[in-house]
Formats: sequence, C-alpha cells, structure tokens
Amino acid sequence: MEPSESTDHRLAQRLAELRLAKGWSLEDLADITGISRASLSRIERAETSPTASLLNKLCAAYGLTMSRLLSEVEENAAQYLQPAQQTVWIDETNGFERRSLSPPASAYRAELVEGKLRAGARIDYDIPPVASLEQHIWLLEGVLEISMNQQHWRLTAGDCLRFHLFGRSSFHAPETAAHYALVVCRP
Repeated sequence: MEPSESTDHRLAQRLAELRLAKGWSLEDLADITGISRASLSRIERAETSPTASLLNKLCAAYGLTMSRLLSEVEENAAQYLQPAQQTVWIDETNGFERRSLSPPASAYRAELVEGKLRAGARIDYDIPPVASLEQHIWLLEGVLEISMNQQHWRLTAGDCLRFHLFGRSSFHAPETAAHYALVVCRP
C-alpha cells in the first residue's frame, strides 16, 4: 500500500508548521539539519517525499520520533486500527517501507511499527531523532544487519535486539528482504 497523496500533503504541511513554530527560516533549518534549502522547500511544498534519512534529520531537529511525526499527520486518531487504516510510509529511494501499527496517541510512550527493507537496501542515520531512544527489533523474516557507533549485530529470523539509540546507526538487508517488528519507547 502506497502513502496517499493526502498523507504526503499533510506531512509536508506539518513539517512547515513545525519549522514556523520554532521561528526558523528554511535557511535556519538547512543549517541545523544539513539538508539543502531547496530540498527542504520541495519537501514542504509536497513536491517530493523525504527519504528515511532526511526525515530522521528533520525529526531530530524537532525532537520527535518518526512514529510521532507520522502519527501527527493522521486524519483520525483512533484506539483501534485495521490494516487498511494504518499509515504506511514508503521511501522508494532506500527500499524502505514503514507501517505504523499502533493507533496514534500522545498519551502512550510505546509504539509498534512494522518495517520492510528490500534486499540490498541500506539506511544510514546520522543522529537519532531523540537521544537514548529505546528500541526493540524482532526480525520476522530475512537478515538484518544493524550498526550503532562501534557495535554491530546480524539478526536472522526470530532474533530480537533491544538497545538505546545513540549516535550514528545503519540498517542493512544484505542478502534478502528484511521484515521486522519494531517497538519504539519514547522517554
């Protein structure tokens, strides 16, 4: 399922609102994130969808998890979601699909996410969106290599990894597509 055009437009609008609420110009945000002013402008006008890495940089600037940001652009907050109602965000550039399984709610600290990386896909994050973010990854299918600073793990189906996210990280599906469940625990 691909993200709807309205989801992309709501995401663009929310990103612009967050920037304006901070009192930042596009140039200010470019300096903070390292994303070009032109790219930020295209993202905020919904002319292009940000990659996972760019969206992570924006989340870090605003102090939000990716799940939280994407839940903020949901049309209707609900306590119960069927699969067709769950937000799916796709980064075609990196071969990453992210489905927010948990109903959006700011009162809860944990979120359940389904992730899929196509074979050979790699996503590199410069910084975590929120420092010391607790995550639990359960690999359902495939192989997933995760690196964080000097640590490296190779997960195969059934493996579960728990960690606090600090510094640079990367997620790589080296041989086959990786399908996993991710629990994100906000501080």
